[in-house]
Amino acid sequence: MYMIAGMLTLQVGSALAVHLFPAVGPAGTAWLRISFAAILLVAVTFRKLGRELRTATRRDLAAAALLGAVSAGMTLCYSQAVARIPMGTATAIEFTGPLLVAVLAAHRRRELVWLGAAVAGLLMLTQPWSGASDLGGLLWAAGAAGCWAVYILATQAVGERFSGVNGLALAMVSGAIVAAPFGAPAVVANPQLWVIASAAGIAVLMPLLPYAMDLEALRRLTRTVYGTFAGLEPAVAAIVGAVVLAQLPGLGQTLGILLIVAAGVGAARAGSRQELGVGETRVVASGGPAAATSVAEPDRVNA
Repeated sequence: MYMIAGMLTLQVGSALAVHLFPAVGPAGTAWLRISFAAILLVAVTFRKLGRELRTATRRDLAAAALLGAVSAGMTLCYSQAVARIPMGTATAIEFTGPLLVAVLAAHRRRELVWLGAAVAGLLMLTQPWSGASDLGGLLWAAGAAGCWAVYILATQAVGERFSGVNGLALAMVSGAIVAAPFGAPAVVANPQLWVIASAAGIAVLMPLLPYAMDLEALRRLTRTVYGTFAGLEPAVAAIVGAVVLAQLPGLGQTLGILLIVAAGVGAARAGSRQELGVGETRVVASGGPAAATSVAEPDRVNA
């Protein structure tokens, strides 16, 4: 239940953020989300973060700064994508980034079947032969996928250098700074109290609530079960997009999303078996989209 609730909260937050686009644009909305997430995380971790900063090295700070930059890129790209294409489509494409990392990390040729399933799903989802898809939206979603793939590696580095969510809080400060040139001008040019208040509320929906729910789920689930549930994220995004934004996918798009979900679940289960051994259990120590990565990592903060 915690896993499903976390995914629903995350995707509902993403859907609600779309309603801010007419006022401040996708980039402005993304910057507000990152900025409020940074403020909330720093407020939660203030004392512990201060102690860690006093002992942090330049490499520690550089790792957090890199994670923040990649997080900003992921959020900006995803926001631009959902402004142009359905949320379910954007999330499914973005999901292929960590899926690719998981398949490559498996080091076994038979795991390439999951990559093949994802490619087939992408073709059914985007239907490039029809010419109906928004190329710009697809490219922005692909950019988000690439950022998410790098995010996995950057998150591992930060997780090794900082305890708890201290590294994530510091990374969000960096992300807000990186995103500011792209999003701040639109917000400053058209400041509206309801937009700022809405962005602050959405920042609670993501990342704070999903992160807390992920932690609760990780205390109760094995890695394989957690990864299997997390692989459902593209399907959850499609459902939320249909309910909140009236974005109803066609039959081909639905089948494409299901193929990508199957690829994510398959890669997660294969990765868990390889790392832990069949039948062995372990609870991942930190929250995150383990379904697509098969590695422990803090939860992503954008989509």
